[in-house]
Amino acid sequence: MTKEKQSFEEDLKRLQKIVEELSGGKLTLGESLKKYEEGVKLAQSCSATLNDAQRKVELLMKNNGKYNLDKFEETDSKEE
Repeated sequence: MTKEKQSFEEDLKRLQKIVEELSGGKLTLGESLKKYEEGVKLAQSCSATLNDAQRKVELLMKNNGKYNLDKFEETDSKEE
C-alpha cells in the first residue's frame, strides 16, 4: 500500500500537531521517538516544497538572463 502525497498545508498541520503532542509530555518514550521521526520527515518534505517554490519564483522573475530578485520582507510578528 503506497502513501498518497499530502499537500504542503496538510504536512504543515500534521507537523504542528506532532509538536503539540511532543510538548504535552504525555507520550511514552517510544511514542515520542516515533512522533519525532515522523516530524523530521515532514519537516524535510515541507523544506523541499518551499525550496522548489523558491526556485519557481526565481525562474518566473528571471528577466533578460538576469535575476531581478527583491528580498522578501518578513511579516513575522515576533519582535525580540
